[in-house]
Amino acid sequence: MKEQYFTKENLRLKSKQMLEKVEKFRGYHNIEFLPERSALLIIDMQEYFLAATSHAYIPSAEVILPGVKRLVSIYSKKGLPVIFTLHSNTKKNAGMMGKWWPKLLDEGDAATALAEGLDSSNGIIINKNQYDAFYKTDLEQILHKKNISQVVICGVMTNVCCETTARSAFVRGFEVFFTIDGTATYNEEHHMATLANLSYGFAIPVLLDELFSVL
Repeated sequence: MKEQYFTKENLRLKSKQMLEKVEKFRGYHNIEFLPERSALLIIDMQEYFLAATSHAYIPSAEVILPGVKRLVSIYSKKGLPVIFTLHSNTKKNAGMMGKWWPKLLDEGDAATALAEGLDSSNGIIINKNQYDAFYKTDLEQILHKKNISQVVICGVMTNVCCETTARSAFVRGFEVFFTIDGTATYNEEHHMATLANLSYGFAIPVLLDELFSVL
């Protein structure tokens, strides 16, 4: 089930090829990326998913990390909101996740920490316990308070927490920009399925380079 579909050598080309498969949907919507109205959401970029010794390790996650770090740095320097989510569970708040997954990330586990090198000093950290970063958190209120109308999504896993949060942002009225080479999951099939689904009904698929050029 796991594969390293993104590598340092193929990341730029493969992500462009992925965009080509869903790019037609971008033409259906006249939504311009407006940095000053946007917030960057970094979903679950934690040691749990990035440490090779973890059972939840995502091989492609470390490949996207440099680009995500660069985007965080740019947003921080411009004074734009950067919000990091940290996922963990207790038996009390796990809900269906406790039935669905044989092993959960415990609240006190050291693996809940952000991936090494991700600078959260100028950002906001939100703790969540379900796939959806809006569920029982202050995320929506924070975005409205900062007059944000667009969100840029990076992180892991593409097809689980990132996709769920993108859909949730959409139904709450936010314009969603979903990064192709700023998200990662266990395999290319799942990554591509998310891009197809979100591009059709929920989000604008983008490359990091496209965001860098505007920022």
